[in-house]
Amino acid sequence: MEKVSLVRCEDYDYSLVKKAVDECFENLGGVEKYINPGDRVLLKLNLLMKKRPEEATTTHPVFTKALAKTLIEHGAEVVIGDSPGGPFNAGILKGVYKACGIEEIANEVGAKLNYNTNSVDIKNEDGLILKKITAIEVLKEVDKVISVSKLKTHGMMMFTGAVKNMFGIVAGLEKAEYHVRMKKNVDFSNALVDICLAANPILSFMDGIVGMEGAGPSGGKPRRIGAVIASTSPYHLDVVATSIIGIKPTKVPTIERCIERGLCSGSLEDIEIKGDDIESFIIKDFIVPEIRSLDLLEGKLPKFLRDIINGLMQPKPLFKHDKCVGCSDCAQSCPPKVIEMINNKPHVKLEGCIRCFCCQELCPVKAIDIHRPLFMKLLARL
Repeated sequence: MEKVSLVRCEDYDYSLVKKAVDECFENLGGVEKYINPGDRVLLKLNLLMKKRPEEATTTHPVFTKALAKTLIEHGAEVVIGDSPGGPFNAGILKGVYKACGIEEIANEVGAKLNYNTNSVDIKNEDGLILKKITAIEVLKEVDKVISVSKLKTHGMMMFTGAVKNMFGIVAGLEKAEYHVRMKKNVDFSNALVDICLAANPILSFMDGIVGMEGAGPSGGKPRRIGAVIASTSPYHLDVVATSIIGIKPTKVPTIERCIERGLCSGSLEDIEIKGDDIESFIIKDFIVPEIRSLDLLEGKLPKFLRDIINGLMQPKPLFKHDKCVGCSDCAQSCPPKVIEMINNKPHVKLEGCIRCFCCQELCPVKAIDIHRPLFMKLLARL
């Protein structure tokens, strides 16, 4: 039975977070079980984009500081990194590290920031969709990887946690290529599981002190959860995290794929939760985006009828031109390149849209909503 550590921590006071992180390690057998003196350890954060810590889009710097400090105390050399959305270069990384508060805490504890923007191909024999992954080269420069995710909702995958966090090991704009290649929800979620298997994090920690509800992973609202979660299994960690915010784990595409592939059962009954009682964390009114796949209609209805239903059900990006600042980040990040800037405002060709919502995910001013038709909302409740 897999163990998941669940420890209450109500805010980002450093002493409280450090205590919670250390308690998680103890619940999982102690730091020494996983880290040897001299180990070079990558803390793979969620650094989606340049956002202030209080916006709850990225892994909080105090959470990162506490985890890095514990590892350094046990003789590890800590490297902090991620491949944010968009281009992957030193200038982008420096801006993200600084804006997210990571540069400051790295200096405080003596951790190194990754500026290696080279990529390397990794063979993935356990992959179902991806037998080879183009990943950030720093993976080959470290001994161990620890995933440090943020508990958030997600417009395409419903939830982004420990498994999806590892999508950030894919180098730069290669992520957009994966979106284009795997348009179907089931294929993309399988690819995310493949990537997590390839990264093989020795531990997964989740910053669930303040998460994000609503239009995640960047356009939602911060929501206090008060949880620090950790496990050797990112798959079981996600089952616990989704249960806390009121999502049935089997409704999350990545967890569905994990169940199908025998990586977890999706049930809390098969998890030993160490620490605090999960019942004391459960939030019943956490705002979660509705997603619905049309894959089940393929082969069962004529194409013209599927297209009609598709038009009624498919969510669409909705551009709020009054809030748009004309930065064109949405057009640059669009995998199928169907967003055009006209008079400094974005316009999308919906017939080519693959509903990955990278545009909404990477908009710096929350000027893009995901419009979900009423028919889709009603069907999602069935």
